[in-house]
This record gives sequence, structure tokens and C-alpha cells, in this order.
Amino acid sequence: MRHSEKEVVAKIEAVTLRRLRLWVRRGWVAPAGGDSGPHFDELDVARVRLLCELKDEMKVNDEAMPVVLSLLDQLYGLRREMKALALAIDGQPEAVRRKVRDAYRRHSES
Repeated sequence: MRHSEKEVVAKIEAVTLRRLRLWVRRGWVAPAGGDSGPHFDELDVARVRLLCELKDEMKVNDEAMPVVLSLLDQLYGLRREMKALALAIDGQPEAVRRKVRDAYRRHSES
């Protein structure tokens, strides 16, 4: 589902149109462009909520925000990769899964 700027502002109490546009300009949230303006998907809306929490509740300042967002993006990217790897391993025969499990244990205990 796609949302306009006004819909995002109506949906998220802590964000104003001005604040949302600033975050888009800074690249902290990157909605798709359209003829009638930017369109925010569900991931964009979740990111705007996260930005509100980081700014308002955790008091992350503007200078630190790119670093925090980069680290969070890396973390979520690694989680996606780990999930894909786990699904690939789960699709293997039991003997292969056991070998992978044993190898993992050996490496993680080192």
C-alpha cells in the first residue's frame, strides 16, 4: 500500500509535514517518486515511526542520525541475509544440516 505525505502525517502523530519533508531531503527516508508527489510504502512508514522514536524518545541529534541509521540498516540487512541462509540450510537433507550445525558450533566456540 502506498501513502501520500498527508496520509503519513495523519497516520503518525509525532511527524509533521515539514519534518517529514526534511527527513526526505536528508535521505533518512526515501519514498518512491510520483507525478503527484512522493509515495511512502509500509517500510517507509515504519522508518518514519523509527525516526520519530530516535529523535523524540532517544534524543538522537541530527549529526548522529546518519550513523545510527546506517548501523540499523546494516543490522537489518544482516538479519535478512541470516534468514535467507537459515531457509537455505533448512531445505537441505538432514545430513547436510547436521554438518552445517557442527561446523557452526566449532567456529562459534573459537
